[in-house]
Amino acid sequence: MSERACREEFPVAFKTLGCKVNRVESEDIASDLLGRGCMLVPENEALVVIINSCTVTGEADRKARKAVRHALNGARAPIVVVTGCLATMDPQGLRDLSERVVVEADKERVADIVSSVLDLHATHHGHAVGMGEGFRTRTMLKIEDGCDNFCTYCIIPYARGVPRSVPLDQLIDRAKRLVEAGVAEIVLTGINIGRYRDGGHTLPDVVRRIAATGIRRLRLSSVEPPDVNGELLAALAETPCAVPHLHIPLQSGSDSVLAAMGRTYSAAEFEILVGRARKAVPGLVITTDVIAGFPGETWCDAVETIAMCERIGFSKMHVFRYSERPGTPAATMLRSVAPGERAVRAQALRMLGQSMRERFLRSLLGAERTVLVESVAGSTAIGTTGDYVRVEVEDVTNIAEGDLVVVRVTGREGEVAQGVFVGLA
Repeated sequence: MSERACREEFPVAFKTLGCKVNRVESEDIASDLLGRGCMLVPENEALVVIINSCTVTGEADRKARKAVRHALNGARAPIVVVTGCLATMDPQGLRDLSERVVVEADKERVADIVSSVLDLHATHHGHAVGMGEGFRTRTMLKIEDGCDNFCTYCIIPYARGVPRSVPLDQLIDRAKRLVEAGVAEIVLTGINIGRYRDGGHTLPDVVRRIAATGIRRLRLSSVEPPDVNGELLAALAETPCAVPHLHIPLQSGSDSVLAAMGRTYSAAEFEILVGRARKAVPGLVITTDVIAGFPGETWCDAVETIAMCERIGFSKMHVFRYSERPGTPAATMLRSVAPGERAVRAQALRMLGQSMRERFLRSLLGAERTVLVESVAGSTAIGTTGDYVRVEVEDVTNIAEGDLVVVRVTGREGEVAQGVFVGLA
C-alpha cells in the first residue's frame, strides 16, 4: 500500500485540553502516528479521535466529558481514545459514556492503541516524523512530569504522581535534534519544572546545557515561586538565548488564603522574589496566575490580592474562578464563596489585568524587540518577542519562518503590536 493510500485510509484527530504539557504530549503521539501512516484531519473526518484530557478542576472534568460526547457524535462514528489525567482518575466513568470509548492513561501506549484500533501494525513505516516536518518554529521540550506540592485545590499530584525527570543526556540529545531540524525556540515545560532532578543536576543545569546546543531562543514555561532562586536567576542572566520572561504563579495576595491553599510562601516573600528577579535579569517581564474566590477568601483578602498585583505590575495575568475539584482538600473546606461572588472578584482581577497589559504594551512604543518569525504571508510577517508579545511586521522581503529579526514597535491593534523591520538579529 502506498503512503498516500495509507494516510487516506487512517485519518485521526486530536482534541487536547488543559496544560502545555498535554499539548507537547499530544504532539509526541501525533508524530508517532504520522510515522505509522496516519493522517491528521478535522474531528468530523476522523475514524479515531484522541482526547488528551485534563482534570485539574471540576469544570475541566465536565469539558473533557463534553469533548468525548461531541467526538462520539462525529460523522464517521469514530472510536474515541481518551488519555490524560481524567483517564487516570476516572477510567470507568469515561468507559461508561459509550462502548466506542477506549481509555488509556499511559500516553506512551496511545499510538499502539490507535494502531491496534486501525490495524496499522502491518503498514508501520518504521520511522517517526521529525520536528522539522511541519512542526512550529517554537517547540516545547518536556523535561519532567508530576508534582509533589499538593496544593489543596489541585488534583494533579494524585493524577500524575510525584516528579519524575527526563535524564539530562536525553534532553540534550533531543534539543540537538530540534536545532538540527531548524527549530528556533525551545520552551522547557513540565508539570513542575522547578523540581527537575537528575542526579545532582537541577533546572539551572538544564538551562545552561540546552543553551549550549546552539538553540537561538530558550524559554521556561512556568516556575513555582520557591524554585525561582538565585542559581536559576544567575543561569538565565548569563545565558544570552534565554528570553527575559518568567511565568510565576501567585494564586493569591493574601497570606491567609495562601496558607489555606497550601502554598509555601507569603505575599511579602513573593514580592521580594519578584524584585530580586527583575534586578538579576535586565528587562525581565513577569506573568502570573491568580485564583479568585477560594474557600474562606474574604472581600478584604480579594482587595489585598488586587493591590498586590497592581504593585507588582505583571505584564499579563491569567485569572481563574475557583472551581471545586472532588478529591481535593479544598473541595470540602467550609466558608465557600458563592459562585456569583467568585465571578465578581474574578472580573475585578481581569479588569486590572487588562489595564496592566495595556500599560505594558504602551511601554513598548518606539522600542526595538527581537521577534521570532512564525508565519509569513506576502509581505507581512507575524512573530513573538522574547517578552511574549505578538508582533505584525509589514513590508518585509526575504524573511522566512524561523528567522530572528529586530523590529521597532510603532503601534498596536488590540493585543498585537505593529512594527517596522530594522534588520536580522
